[in-house]
Amino acid sequence: MGSDLTPVAAGSYEWENKLEEGIWTYSLEDIWKGLRVSYRKMAAEVFEKYGETLTKIGSIGFSAMMHGYMVFDQQDELLVPFRTWRNAITGEAEEQLTTAFHYNIPQRWSIAHLYQAILNGEEHIANITFLTTLAGYIHWQLTGRKVLGVGDASGMFPINSSTKNYDQTMLNIFKDLAEKEGFTKELQELLPKVLLAGESAGILTQEGAYLLDPTGTLQPGIPLCPPEGDAGTGMVATNSVGQRTGNVSAGTSAFAMIVLEEELKEVHPEIDLVTTPAGDLVAMVHTNNCSSEINAWVKLFKEFAESLGLEISGEKLYDTLFTKALEGAPDCGGLLSYGYYSGENITGLNEGRPLFVRTPESDFSLANFMRLHLSSAFGAMRIGMEILKKEQIQIDKLVGHGGIFKTPEVGQRILAAAMEAPVTVLETAGEGGAWGIALLAAYRISEEQLSLAEFLEQKVFAESEGITVIPTEEDLQGYGEFTDRYLKGLPIEKAAIDGLK
Repeated sequence: MGSDLTPVAAGSYEWENKLEEGIWTYSLEDIWKGLRVSYRKMAAEVFEKYGETLTKIGSIGFSAMMHGYMVFDQQDELLVPFRTWRNAITGEAEEQLTTAFHYNIPQRWSIAHLYQAILNGEEHIANITFLTTLAGYIHWQLTGRKVLGVGDASGMFPINSSTKNYDQTMLNIFKDLAEKEGFTKELQELLPKVLLAGESAGILTQEGAYLLDPTGTLQPGIPLCPPEGDAGTGMVATNSVGQRTGNVSAGTSAFAMIVLEEELKEVHPEIDLVTTPAGDLVAMVHTNNCSSEINAWVKLFKEFAESLGLEISGEKLYDTLFTKALEGAPDCGGLLSYGYYSGENITGLNEGRPLFVRTPESDFSLANFMRLHLSSAFGAMRIGMEILKKEQIQIDKLVGHGGIFKTPEVGQRILAAAMEAPVTVLETAGEGGAWGIALLAAYRISEEQLSLAEFLEQKVFAESEGITVIPTEEDLQGYGEFTDRYLKGLPIEKAAIDGLK
C-alpha cells in the first residue's frame, strides 16, 4: 500500500489444496513457492510502475486460512502433513469438546484436530512442542516468534472476551479430558502467544527475508503485525469490526461475520464464536464450500470456447456468465446444485460430491444455470443465518467482499436475497484479506492513539463510497423457494456421497 493506505501493487499465485490419503492438505513446498511467487510479482509491479526496487517496507503482515492442524517437534519439523480446515475427520472430538466446554467447537478448529489425534492414539502426539495455523507458521519462520493475532487464535481454541486470551476455564477442562487419554502436555505451552491488533509481533529476520525474497534484495528489520486469519482480515477490509456490523467473505469457502453486542443465548453447532483482530466477540456462519464449483463450470465453458478457436479472457468469461445470471428466474427455474467439494458442517455432511440435479420440467437455460450456482454458493450460509435471526441478532450494516463480487451487482443481489438484508459492496471489494492484513500492518506502526475501529473509520474508509443493493420482494420470494428445494434435496447429496466412493 501507499501512504494513503490504498493498494498500489499486488502479486498472486493460483493454488488448490489436494486430497491425499483422505486428508485435504497443502505441502510446505507449495506454501513457500506460492508466497515467493506472489512477492516477486508484487515487487516486479512496483518496479514497473514506479521504478523503485523494494528493499525496505514500512510494515508487513501475514494472513492465511484459519483453523487446521500444523504440529511441530523439538527440531521444528512438521510431524504430519498440514491438515486444513477443509477436513471433516474430527467428529468425535467435536462432539466431546462441545459438550464439555458448553461452547461450539467445530470440526475444523485446531483443538478438535489435536483432541481427535489424541483419541486416535496417533504416534506423533508424544512429540508435539508447537501447534499453530498456517499464518502462525509463516510468521514464525520469518520472525522467529511463536505468536498469533487474537482473531486467528480464536479459531484454534476459545477466547475469553474479557481477558482477550485463551479461556482458562476451558484450558483446565481440556487438561482433564486429555490426561484421561494419556496426554499430559500443557496445552497453553503448545499454543502461540495471543496478540491484539496494533501490538508488536517482532521484526523480519535475515533468514526470514531470504525465505520471502531469495534474491536478497529485501532487507531485514521490518516490523510485523500479529498474523491473522482470513476472517479477521475480511472484517478489516470491509470496515466491519464494530458491534452490529457484519461482512460476508466469499471465496473457496464462505462465511458471514457478525460482531455481537453480547454472547449468544444458546450453543449452536452451526455457529462459531470467534473474535475481531481487536478481540471483540463475533458470530461466524462458516461454510466449507462456495466458489469452487462455479470456477469448475467456468473452466469448462472456457475449454469449450477454446475448442471453437475463441480466445476469451477469464475476466470476460466470468463477467459474461455472471451477468447472464440476472436474466434467470429468482427461484433458478427449478434447478438444484450442491457445490460440495468437501463436507459441510451446517448441513451435517462429512464428505462432499459436487452435484447438479434437475427434473424434466425444470427450466434448463444458461441464465438459470448460472443463477443456480451463485445461489447455491450461499445456500448453506442461509441456513446458518436463520439461526442468528432466532437469536434476535441486530445488523446495521452488511458488507460483501471477495472475487465473487467483482462483477457489478450480480453476486451482491443474490447475496442480499439469501441474507434477507441490504448488502453493500465497497469499491475495494475485490481486494479481500490481503489488503485487510496490510491495513493491520499499517495500524501496527500508526503513531496515533486510535482503536482499530476508529483507525479504519477515520483513516481508511472516511471517504469510501459503496453501492448498496436492497433485495426485491421477487428476489426474496424466489430465493426462499430455492432454499426449500435446497433443504428437501439434501438426501440426494447424501445418496451421492454414499454411492460415489
